[in-house]
Amino acid sequence: MTVRTRADLDALPGYVPGKSVPGAIKLASNEVSLGPLPSVVKAVAEAASRINRYPDSAAGELVAALARKLGVAEDNVSVGCGSVTLCQQLIQATCTEADEVLFPWRSFEAYPVVTQVVGAAQVRVPLTGGHALDVDAMIAAITPATRLVFVCTPNNPTGTALRREELERFIDAVPADVLVVIDEAYREFVSDPEVPDGVEVAKEQWARGRDNVAVLRTFSKAYGLAGLRVGYLVAPEAVTAVVRKVFVPFGVNALAQVAALASLEAEDELFARCREIVAERGRVRSALVDAGYEVPETQANFVWLPLGARTAEFNEHCLAHKVVVRAFVGDGARVTIGTAEENDTFLAAALAFPR
Repeated sequence: MTVRTRADLDALPGYVPGKSVPGAIKLASNEVSLGPLPSVVKAVAEAASRINRYPDSAAGELVAALARKLGVAEDNVSVGCGSVTLCQQLIQATCTEADEVLFPWRSFEAYPVVTQVVGAAQVRVPLTGGHALDVDAMIAAITPATRLVFVCTPNNPTGTALRREELERFIDAVPADVLVVIDEAYREFVSDPEVPDGVEVAKEQWARGRDNVAVLRTFSKAYGLAGLRVGYLVAPEAVTAVVRKVFVPFGVNALAQVAALASLEAEDELFARCREIVAERGRVRSALVDAGYEVPETQANFVWLPLGARTAEFNEHCLAHKVVVRAFVGDGARVTIGTAEENDTFLAAALAFPR
């Protein structure tokens, strides 16, 4: 006798993380090469002696610190084991098998995975020819079955971001009973003043009586805590309350909570690092464009090369030059902005690729 499992999961591709190759430079997972700050490492080391105790399941101290930082009530904040876990919890809290989750495509590759795991239907809306979110197409794709919409801005893996007018126009067009989730995993790298702060947009919408706008952020990228897994949700109280009902108890471990708090206290130094990454991002993109590559304007800590059918060939070429990029075969390659030296190694490989 064979244990019966869900047949629909047989066709579900697993989430594919960026690979690591010994001796190669890893520019595949949008990690910050410099890692956490020394003060954060010290705080984690000191907390390690207490890991025999369960963490605060509600992460009360971290929630309070985030609420103060963002100017919202503590009831408007919920934390999770990375923002991807919160993506799944949001779907669990809003959708049944009869409902739809809408998102741009290509976008964060976990969206279809967590949607199908929950059992909801997925609606993928193609990007524009310029590799940006197609606001009009996303509006047109909303149906009475739509319950949640992910708006990834800056978008992963293309790096493109919505301007204020586009984002507000989209929110205004979404029915009030559909949750709009602004996924801002790369917010700290935004340098374009026309790209709005999603939390501020959400607060403005709440003030207008629209309680269907939420924001996701993470400590994995700019804060350098990818290995500890902690993200957070900013949303109306009615949303955070139901998300907490479907979360896994003690999902954010004690060391992650300590590291996140220490990182918030060191934000000035962390944001200085972000500015250095933004400067390197501009340098790398300019070099690629000058070499004849198409590279859309990016507001994240990576660049997107829409190589289409040559993506796999480019990926193998980079591996041969000891550089690991994130290849989406048939679409393009996403390349993380690393240190200046790492970026130089990648550029040397990219410029040697026959075009």
